[in-house]
Amino acid sequence: MYKWFKLSEFDSPDRPGSGELMEPDVVQALDIARDIYGFPMVITSGFRSVEHNKKVGGSRQSSHLLGYAADIAVPNSERRFLLVEALLDAGFHRLGLGKDFVHVDLDPNKPSNSLWVYL
Repeated sequence: MYKWFKLSEFDSPDRPGSGELMEPDVVQALDIARDIYGFPMVITSGFRSVEHNKKVGGSRQSSHLLGYAADIAVPNSERRFLLVEALLDAGFHRLGLGKDFVHVDLDPNKPSNSLWVYL
């Protein structure tokens, strides 16, 4: 169904099969971004159950709860730059930058063109 990803990569750790709840547009845009990026993309968080979201300190309004978000591991700042560039080119309009990950989402219920940093 997708070129680069299996939906199981988006499973909440406490709910096998929950990657099936990801919004297809998000996974499709990640496939496009992966083509542009040119490196493997490791999904560290996709869909989250309410329980797992609480465990990791996620927001009660987290886009992960609705299958609109993913966090992607990045090994260094050069790759972070290339990944962000690819994600923007693929149509993502909400990005959060962490030390070793990039959050992306296509949540239609939140403001577009947003960029933030996790401290």
